[in-house]
Formats: sequence, structure tokens, C-alpha cells
Amino acid sequence: MGVAVSDWRLARAVSKVGQLGVISGTGITQMFARRLQDGDIGGDVRRALSHFPFQNIAHRMIDTFYLPEGRKEGQPYKPAEKVEIKSNRWADELCVVSGFVEVFLAKETHSNPVGINLLEKIQIPHLPILYGAMLAGVSVVIMGAGIPSGIPSALDAMSRHEAATYCIHVKGATPATDCIRVFDPAEFFEDGFSAEPLLRPDFFPIISTDLLATMLLRQVRDSTIEGFVVEGPTAGGHNAPPRGKMMLTEDGQPIYGPRDKPDLQNIAKLGLPFWLGGGYGSHEKLLYALDQGASGVQVGTPFALCTDSGFPENIRHELIASALSGKAHVFTDRLASPTGYPFKVANVSGTLSDPEVYANRKRLCDLGYLREHYVKENGTIGGRCAAEPVAAYVAKGGSAEETEGRCCICNALLATAGKPQLMPDGQPEPGIVTIGDDVVNIGRFCTVEHMDYSAEDVIRTILG
Repeated sequence: MGVAVSDWRLARAVSKVGQLGVISGTGITQMFARRLQDGDIGGDVRRALSHFPFQNIAHRMIDTFYLPEGRKEGQPYKPAEKVEIKSNRWADELCVVSGFVEVFLAKETHSNPVGINLLEKIQIPHLPILYGAMLAGVSVVIMGAGIPSGIPSALDAMSRHEAATYCIHVKGATPATDCIRVFDPAEFFEDGFSAEPLLRPDFFPIISTDLLATMLLRQVRDSTIEGFVVEGPTAGGHNAPPRGKMMLTEDGQPIYGPRDKPDLQNIAKLGLPFWLGGGYGSHEKLLYALDQGASGVQVGTPFALCTDSGFPENIRHELIASALSGKAHVFTDRLASPTGYPFKVANVSGTLSDPEVYANRKRLCDLGYLREHYVKENGTIGGRCAAEPVAAYVAKGGSAEETEGRCCICNALLATAGKPQLMPDGQPEPGIVTIGDDVVNIGRFCTVEHMDYSAEDVIRTILG
């Protein structure tokens, strides 16, 4: 769920009461570095680092980022890492540490399974983040917004501490173009480290159709997929684009039709467990899912607005109040995300959903997670983002039309999670809020008089 909305606190709260708590791996390195720079209030990050198996790396992270008194007013965050397609030792160390810390904290105080969710579109950090998560004992890996067919074999290799590879999508690449990402855990070993085999987590790709499930199973022949999350277009975050020609409503939202509905009977015939997501945050929808042969449901929106989530209180309360009054508005924006995938945007004051706020933000791409990699004229690989300055994007071979309406989701989601970077003019980055269409039914869990409810309340309600 976004960046750090489903953080270690929420995942722990869900897992402690017997369900699968899942942490968001998106932007996890930035959150790690910014928590330390804000003084690591409560000492959680440093406590987790004390258990990290490679203590030289842990000490480097503390020396680089930790500010005991926190940042001074007007002081921007120190950059965490530079996203590069080739292996970068510092970036890899940061990814491994971040994956470990978040899963360690989510698993602390209980012995139930914890999962991690990654966005396939952000390919470069996948392997080191997953290895760090595996060092902390992650049980499930969930991945959507793409076709992550290379993940199962990578999990196999890293569970044995062996080198893993991952093919990075590069526009215009040929077999002669080197676009293979290599991550070798042995490069990080320190004296005394016992390379005992790690738990190989189950892999549940997020799919939107039964055809994609079948295709993934055909592609993954040297490893295994343990199940699927079948997610519909009412879910928050990125949605799969409609199949066929893009048709729009009068206000510009994609129209989904019969071809976009998965055949659940065909998915059940594959013989693997599956969970239904996108508007399944109720007891009635859970019973429906079970009746369709599903093992359960994936739920995001009710948890995003509970007191255990990473949303700041003001955002939670504004969304809840607007939903309870019948004024909540979630727009499926086909332009906002540089990925080109439709992205759910909630109307929240002071965020990029406000046209004036969007217009006043000067275009800047300083994180680069959603950049598109492409082959330059000289044969090297470059990166471009449709949310960067228009002239820069066009100079890299993009078209000006592709930049229209694009948002810097990387910075905006970090801002929404309470860790906004300061822009060159000294102003904090504006946020963006993503939530599922099911926010209109948040009254199942709360009232105007009592807006606050816990993750355990959500689970109790859904289970009936």
C-alpha cells in the first residue's frame, strides 16, 4: 500500500492476530534512511540493526544517516541511494538492510508469518531487498504491476545464498544489450556469518486475469509459484490497464469491461490457492470469495485508514469524514503514474489531487524509481521519467504528450507517509493519496463520533 502505509507496525498488528500482515517494499530504502535522519524516535531501526547479520554494514548505515537530535528545521534529507541499472555496492547494501529491518520489526514479538509486497515496475532494487527480507525470515512475496516471471528462480537461488539474476526491461534492447541485473549475496558475507539455507518464501504474483495466471505458470518452469492474488480495478494503487482499446468515461477514467473480469473457475482449475482483492473488505465479500474457491481475500483500504497504518492522522480523518458524509471521491487516473498504469488518486486537500497544488510544483526527478530504461543512440542505457522536466524528457527521446498530467509519485508517496523531502525552494514536497474505491464503505468500521479503529477491529469485522 503506497509507501510505508502498510509499514512494519501495521503488518505486525495484522500478523499477531493470525492473518498475513504484508509490508510495502516500495520506497523502503528512503523510509529507512529518513527515519534515521529524523532521530529514529523509539530506537526501532537501531534495535533491528543490532540483529542484522552483517554488522559492518549496519554501522556504516548508522554513521551515514543517523542524527541523534534529528534534522534541523529547513534541512533536506540526505539522499539514500542513486538508482542505477548496473550493480552499485552502496545501493545494494542499503536495500539489503532496509528489507531486513522492516521484516524484522514486523515479525518482532510474535512467530506468525509476514509478507512483503513489491512493485514489478521498480525492478532494480528487487533482489537485494528480497534477500534482506529473507535474512529476517519473510514468509511470502507478493508482486504486481507487471509480469514478475523471474522472481521464483531468484528466490530459490538467494535461499541458498547463491547469486541471482533478474532481467531488467529496457526499451529498445537487443540480445547484445546487457540488461541483466546480478546480485550475489556472498559479496556481503562477513567473518563468522553462517550461510545456513534461508526459508524460501512463497511467491504470490498479483494478476488481473486467468490468462495471466496461465502464462506465468508456463514461463516459470524451473521453479514454483505457490498461489495468486486476483486483483480487480477497484483496488487502490496501480491497476492493470483495461484489455483492448482504451475507452474513457466523460471525466477521463478508464472503462473496464467483461474482458477484464477473471474467470475464477479457470483459476481454480490451476490447483493453486488464490485470494481475491479489490473491494473485499467485508464479511459478505469474504464468504463470496470462499464460495468461488478462493482461499481468502486481500484487503487494503480498511487497513490503510486504521490507527495502525502509516497514514498520518489528518489524512486518515479527512478520508474517513468525507466517506461517511458521502463526499469521498477516488479518481482512476490514467495519466498520473509515470508507469502508464492507471493509478487511484483520492481527493485530499493540499495534495497533488488539487490542480493548483499540481501546477505549482516544479517538475523534478531526483529519486528515479519509476524511470523507464532505454537504449541511447550510443548503445548505452539511459533512464527517463515522464514526470521529469518536459525538456529533459524530450531530449531523451520521449514525447511531450507523454508528460501531460504525470505526477512525481515517488516523492509524493513519501510525503504522504510523513517524510516529505524539501524542494529546491525550501518547501516540502506535496503528497498524493491512493486508496481503493471501497473507501465509500468505511462506515463498516467506524462512525463520525468514533473515527479511530484498529487493524484487529478490521479483522474481527471481516471474519464476522
